[in-house]
Amino acid sequence: MDILAIWLGKLTLLALRALGRRGTALPGLVVEKVFPRFLSRRLARLPEGVIVVSGTNGKTTTTKMVATVLARRYRVLTNDTGGNFVRGTITAVVQHSDWLGRTPADVAVFELDEAHAVLFCQVHQPKRLLLLNVLRDQLDRFGEIDTTARLLGTVAGLTTGDVVLNRDDPRLVALASGLSAEVSYFGVAPSLRELFPTDEEMYGGDIALSSVAASAELLDVDLGISTELTLRIGDAVERITLRAEGAHNAQNAAGAAALALTLGLGADVVAAGLRSVEPAFGRGQSFQLNGRRVVLQLVKNPAGFRQSLRTVDGLRPAATVIAINDDYADGRDMSWLWDVEFAQALQGKSGWLVTSGTRAADMAVRLHYDGVTADQVEPELAGAVARASLQVKHGDTVVVFSTYTAMWQLHQVLTKLSGATNTNTEAVTA
Repeated sequence: MDILAIWLGKLTLLALRALGRRGTALPGLVVEKVFPRFLSRRLARLPEGVIVVSGTNGKTTTTKMVATVLARRYRVLTNDTGGNFVRGTITAVVQHSDWLGRTPADVAVFELDEAHAVLFCQVHQPKRLLLLNVLRDQLDRFGEIDTTARLLGTVAGLTTGDVVLNRDDPRLVALASGLSAEVSYFGVAPSLRELFPTDEEMYGGDIALSSVAASAELLDVDLGISTELTLRIGDAVERITLRAEGAHNAQNAAGAAALALTLGLGADVVAAGLRSVEPAFGRGQSFQLNGRRVVLQLVKNPAGFRQSLRTVDGLRPAATVIAINDDYADGRDMSWLWDVEFAQALQGKSGWLVTSGTRAADMAVRLHYDGVTADQVEPELAGAVARASLQVKHGDTVVVFSTYTAMWQLHQVLTKLSGATNTNTEAVTA
């Protein structure tokens, strides 16, 4: 029976690719409708069960970090391309299986959207859970953050083995009470806390320092040309260079390390795995376009955008594109852009600046109120990136900040324009 489900899913994937589409929901939907118990049967066979990664920001990159680290010991099944609905996990199983119906995996590592994590875990209880943060995100879809925290609390209550929490997020720490699973934490050193504000702290609240012990702790981070970090993993201290830029990814690395410790991996194995992690799909990926480096950064809420803007200092772009769409997957309400501080991040640092996407004009107005002037407003995404690259010299960097649907379109455009043939989740270069 399962081999028929796998064939159906794979043929649906092939049809999508033939149409030039990269969707991850449709194959899972088709399999789910025809073979509703397929996913349960497949996941029940995994010796190490299912690991779920959830939270507001950092899910895709952290999922890739966890999967890459665990792959040093286990065969890992994962959905680290960002297909974080239940149907995306079904598609991941189909992709990981062969045409003979075999799914060679010991453990599944799934990124799940906060709401869909509840739906998933009510049917497929995870053995381990990593929760990253709770921040305001797409109020028209998720509601206020206390609602999101309650969703994650439900997921934590359904986890059977280990729950790993961000000790610096009080809403997550509060979930630990009453859990039957073993609870451990990751965090950042007190000297770094201002770099990673909670939602209240981001809007002027005092920085709160946690007294909770963490099994993995970010001790230092240097945001130069590369992201250099010092990470305590258990009792060992490791110096690690990340290929994914940004302080937020250094924090994500601490979360991935803490999760890996629950499976008994040593600090040296964890550190080696983190050093080998490539940027996740659209999250700091680099492309070569006519001799210029183009870096694609996903932005989707105030905290995430603020963190991504910090990469400007290290990347030193000669041109910057800000591409904002307001499709359903982005969230229709774009008022959150007014909670992002652009002046300090971009004034005198962005190089030639263009806004793009369906809300290109609105983005230009938003920048104006922070004293930042867009050199051009170009709604058409491919045209915006092409024009930005023509404004800079060979060897220069163009940074593109984009919302979710714009990121998918731009990834396709950049892959095509760069002449790259690699369309997987690794960094694409020509």
